[in-house]
Amino acid sequence: MLSYRHSFHAGNFADLVKHIVLVEILQHLTQKDTAFEYIDTHSGVGLYDLQSSDSQKLHEYTEGIGKLNFEEFPELSRYFDVIKSFNDSDTIKFYPGSPSIAQYFLRTQDRGWLFELHPKDYELLQSNFSRCRNIRARHQDGFKGLMALVPPKSRRGLVLIDPSYEIKSDYNLVIDAVIKAHKKFAQGIYCIWYPVVDRQNIQKMEKKIIQSGIKNIQRFELGVTEDSSQSGMTSSGMIVINPPWKLFDKMSQLLPKLSRHLRDNNQPIFKCEVLVGES
Repeated sequence: MLSYRHSFHAGNFADLVKHIVLVEILQHLTQKDTAFEYIDTHSGVGLYDLQSSDSQKLHEYTEGIGKLNFEEFPELSRYFDVIKSFNDSDTIKFYPGSPSIAQYFLRTQDRGWLFELHPKDYELLQSNFSRCRNIRARHQDGFKGLMALVPPKSRRGLVLIDPSYEIKSDYNLVIDAVIKAHKKFAQGIYCIWYPVVDRQNIQKMEKKIIQSGIKNIQRFELGVTEDSSQSGMTSSGMIVINPPWKLFDKMSQLLPKLSRHLRDNNQPIFKCEVLVGES
C-alpha cells in the first residue's frame, strides 16, 4: 500500500511543472508581509540526492531537470535559484522536493505543515526539517491533516495535494478533500498535481471539480508523449484553485517552450486552460 518512493523519480519531467507552478505561487505569497501557511499533504522526504542508488536506477531526472539549460530558460531564474541554493555548484546533485522549495520561501512569520505516511520517508523528512522552527512534519494521513489545519489564522495559505495515485481511490479522494477544505477556507490557493497514465481518470477528476461549484480554477499540463493505452506516464499537470493573476500568462508562454525542449524540438504537448472562471 505504501510502496511508492519519490526518490526513484525526483527531478523527472513531472516534477518540473509541479515545482515551477509552486515557485510562482510561493513567490506571489511573499509579496505581502502578512503571514501565510503552507500545507503539503504528501511530502516525501523533501530533498533528493540524484546520485543515490534509487535515482540512478531509473535516471528519470535526465529527462527532466537534467535536460534544462539554465541560460535557455531565463524566465525560470527563480526556480533555478531555489535548486542552486541546495547545491554547492552549478552541477545539480541535490534536487529539492516541494517541502524544500517551500522552506526556501517561508519567512519567520509563515508556517509549513508536512505530512507523510511512508515510515522510512517520514523519518528522512523529519530529519531534514528538524531544525526548521516554523515547519512541522507529521506521520499522518495528509487528507485528514489538511482538514484539521483549515482555515489558518492568517487566512492566507497554499495547499499542495500530490499523492502517488497508486491507490485508484486517490483520484476521488483528492477532489473530495479539496471540496471539503474549500468550504472551510474558500480564499486559499489549492494545487492538485496529477499524472496522466489513463486520461479517463483525469477527465473524471476534471468533471468532478468543475461541477463542485468552486470558482477560479485553472489547469497547467506538460506532456512528453501523446496519450497512450500502454503503461507509463505521458503527461502531468496541476489544477490550481485561486491562482495568482499572472500565473496563466506565464504558463501559457512557458509550457509550449518547455514541452518542445523536452521533446527534442518536436511538436509540444501541453494544456493551459481556465476550467472555471472567477464568476
